[in-house]
Amino acid sequence: MKAAASGHTGASGYELVRVAGGVWSVRARAEGETFHPGIGPAAEAEAVYLQPLRLVERMRGHAGEFVVWDVGLGAAANVLTLFRATRELTTPLRVVSFDRTLGALDFARRHRTELDYLAGYESAVEELLAARQVRFLSGRQPVDWSVIVADFPTWLAGPAAAGAPRPHAVLYDAFSPARNPDMWTLPLFQRLRAALDPARPCALATYSRATLVRATLLVAGFYVGVGEATGEKEETTLAANDPALIPRPLDRRWLVRARRSTSAEPLAGPKYVQARLSAATLERLERHPQFREL
Repeated sequence: MKAAASGHTGASGYELVRVAGGVWSVRARAEGETFHPGIGPAAEAEAVYLQPLRLVERMRGHAGEFVVWDVGLGAAANVLTLFRATRELTTPLRVVSFDRTLGALDFARRHRTELDYLAGYESAVEELLAARQVRFLSGRQPVDWSVIVADFPTWLAGPAAAGAPRPHAVLYDAFSPARNPDMWTLPLFQRLRAALDPARPCALATYSRATLVRATLLVAGFYVGVGEATGEKEETTLAANDPALIPRPLDRRWLVRARRSTSAEPLAGPKYVQARLSAATLERLERHPQFREL
């Protein structure tokens, strides 16, 4: 079933669409991409991010503040689903969201009747839009939610990144590599890997299962594995700085398939190019601890 537009568009650059799961989501018209296009916003947030990252389980046994980087805030379905899932925990939660624009979130706020995942968090969204930071109680859980409105690759390469709290988890939900290649380059993921605290286990989840994306994460220094299935994808991707956070790591069978792929070489810069693995990249993959230990 294809997404069907509702007619709610206006001049915002966004529109409501009914996705295959039968619920409403948001479509960015300029990019031609729908947020959570398969099973819908809340269900996809659960399947792609919350469950693979074991966020409820990890937070339940965590001492001190738990930090999440939300890369690609969009219409906030991932974050608000997280708040709802952990609201009975007392572990303080700090979320730092990133996006180039707050347009999608503002559009979602104005269509909160159709986008029911916003229910109960309308005032938090209003304050975040107004002040770019909000502190509140989500059930029993203290929450500190801020948003950095910036180009994420530029921010990550700049001095401001050094002062940001180091994450325990990353929700990576940028537009696809074909539409938004600057968010999927090897230099970006190398900087992201370097930004993690070596003493703080951190896992990253993303909806993409592309060989190019997985090869990029591996070459950047992450351990990489298979994430959960969603309505339209048999697999998603999980990466981490600690192999203990990867229950289903990629094995040498994946490496054999990657050698045959015509779209596996990591992007060196913000231009989408499909290419086979270079000899240098293949050598780096072969030397990765994840495959050496098999």
